[in-house]
Amino acid sequence: MAKDPLIHSTDPTAQMDRLLAIMAALRHPETGCPWDIEQTFATIAPYTIEEAYEVADAIERGDMDDLRGELGDLLFQSVFHAQMADDAGHFNFSDVARTMSDKMVARHPHVFGTESRDKSADQQTADWEVIKAAERADKDQGRTLDGVAVGLPALLRALKLQKRAARVGFDWPDVGHVIDKIAEEAAEVVEARDTLTEDEVTEEVGDLLFVMANLARHLNVDPEVALRQANAKFQRRFEFIEDALARDGRTPSDSDLAEMDGLWDAAKVVEKSAQKP
Repeated sequence: MAKDPLIHSTDPTAQMDRLLAIMAALRHPETGCPWDIEQTFATIAPYTIEEAYEVADAIERGDMDDLRGELGDLLFQSVFHAQMADDAGHFNFSDVARTMSDKMVARHPHVFGTESRDKSADQQTADWEVIKAAERADKDQGRTLDGVAVGLPALLRALKLQKRAARVGFDWPDVGHVIDKIAEEAAEVVEARDTLTEDEVTEEVGDLLFVMANLARHLNVDPEVALRQANAKFQRRFEFIEDALARDGRTPSDSDLAEMDGLWDAAKVVEKSAQKP
């Protein structure tokens, strides 16, 4: 194998060119990797989503070494999609980078244009949304909810749909109304459990989850972040249960709900003690 002359280069441009060349080699129809050659946008998309979540996970854990690697994996996904598009004659990586650069310049007139930077972050966010609305109009996306990607995680898409609707006045006036709606939807779920079909129960649970996302928005809480934290907390506490049982040579299957519930409460006490200064 020939020595790679750019392997130790610290020049970002050189390393980007190297990565693009590697991707082109992997997709070469005669000498490339059979697996890479067979891939399509649809088959690679799940990996792209997975890599984005792994970036978020590394950030959550504060692992900078891991983050470096995960960002590389995510960058490779963009390179992979761009190479497939280039192979099909649609566009190439330069087009992708140029489109992104043009978009960032257009969306930051206070940095790259003549607008004043003397405004709050909230005002800049509002200006950003005005610019994005104009971009959607140019794409014939004139309806309020146009452009909210269907492929987003359901919780994130619910939040984005609600934010769009709120910008045109379709929103609860305060948190109290949202909480009342949660109580209403929860009661409907209870009723649905005993009287409705499986599809109808699913619909009612979906309504409840949608309103919960709305509550998070009204409280300025990112529901994705909140749920990730809840997931991590659940995992910590359940592993506490497993560790406690393992000290007796047992597993959760050898226990019962009452014992595990007691251990869960013990895990909460330990966590609270660790949080005290």
